[in-house]
Amino acid sequence: MRRFFHHVIAIFTPLLIIALSACGNITSTPLPPAAPAPTETKAPEAEPSTTAEPTADPEFALLEINTANFDNPTNIDNKYFPMVPGTHYIYEGFTEEAARKIPHTIVFTVTDLTKEILGVRTVVAYILDYSDGQLVEAEVAFYAQANDGTVWFMGEYPEVYEDGKMVEAPAWIPGFKGARAGIVMKAKPELGLPSYAQGWGPAVNWTDRGRVVGTGEQTCVPVDCYEDVLITEEFSQSEPDAFQVKYYAPGVGNVRVGWRGEDASREELELVEYTQLSLEALAEVRAEALALEAHAYEISKEVYDQTPPSEQVPME
Repeated sequence: MRRFFHHVIAIFTPLLIIALSACGNITSTPLPPAAPAPTETKAPEAEPSTTAEPTADPEFALLEINTANFDNPTNIDNKYFPMVPGTHYIYEGFTEEAARKIPHTIVFTVTDLTKEILGVRTVVAYILDYSDGQLVEAEVAFYAQANDGTVWFMGEYPEVYEDGKMVEAPAWIPGFKGARAGIVMKAKPELGLPSYAQGWGPAVNWTDRGRVVGTGEQTCVPVDCYEDVLITEEFSQSEPDAFQVKYYAPGVGNVRVGWRGEDASREELELVEYTQLSLEALAEVRAEALALEAHAYEISKEVYDQTPPSEQVPME
């Protein structure tokens, strides 16, 4: 099961006991609270339809995206998964493998790039994954918000490195090699609802799913303490007994990562930095993301090379 963000990070379905840590010092300039989005009167939308493939088990039913329901898809203002260009998250913690704790850092930046997938304009995130100080994965990932506020995960291109050399690039993009889009955050996440597909990439074994397991909770991380926290668990069809746990703070997004179950690679992360990049710093991240995309066009001929290039959104 792959790790992090739009990827799996799960928890438990019955009772969940949340261990709250004491708040640390703020290590970055916190972002100001987001202004409430204006309300609009819109006709109710039908829930995405499900299909029983690839298995008859309803727990692993897939979603069918309706691309007509994306009028302003790059305006991602979901309460628990906002994506404002220039938002920069740093997570620190560890992975535990065979009783050995390995330092782990994730750097997640919302770029000012967009990319069209399935005819839907998506927001591009640039993500770096460090293990024991070494870069082990870099990727661009794609998100779009439907009219009802649901945030869809629209694929990714990751490169995995060992000793500084790329060893694989398991890209999955909806519309290619049987891949489908999935949901990263519901518009109205609630307890008791069935799990939802976070995408389907059979060519690279991407079968992750999410499920709400806690609402209205509290948690503290080095950046701040948060109320009204949403907790989800994520798992994959190939590892149904291994879960990652994600804690989402309103107006911020993911602030903590944990684990539960039969997980051979146990991961714990906390948000240690949450900032809004300057235009100059954002330009540097954009250049890195575009360089990764350029390499994707060379490496992923049957998937990424079939997609249009990312485009910069003018920033004020």
